[in-house]
Amino acid sequence: MTESPYYEICIEGHVDHRWALWFPEMTIRWHRAIDGTPITTVAGPVVDQTALYGLLNRLRDMGATLRAVQKVTHRAATPTDGRESEETS
Repeated sequence: MTESPYYEICIEGHVDHRWALWFPEMTIRWHRAIDGTPITTVAGPVVDQTALYGLLNRLRDMGATLRAVQKVTHRAATPTDGRESEETS
């Protein structure tokens, strides 16, 4: 069985913890961009392009401002169990 591609989707702002309920299969991480802008990253496996567009549509419907979408080919081992984490850098 092939592993699903892993995506990181960055949106502007630090979203509420309740957003994790909308994305139980994803990891949600809060951090700041180099310019100080608060960023939320929603990351995890996405089975195909249809699922990716569904995820992007859900973010749009929630009023999120999309900053970046990236398919990650090499990544460090991180939890993808839908739990939140916060980076402080």
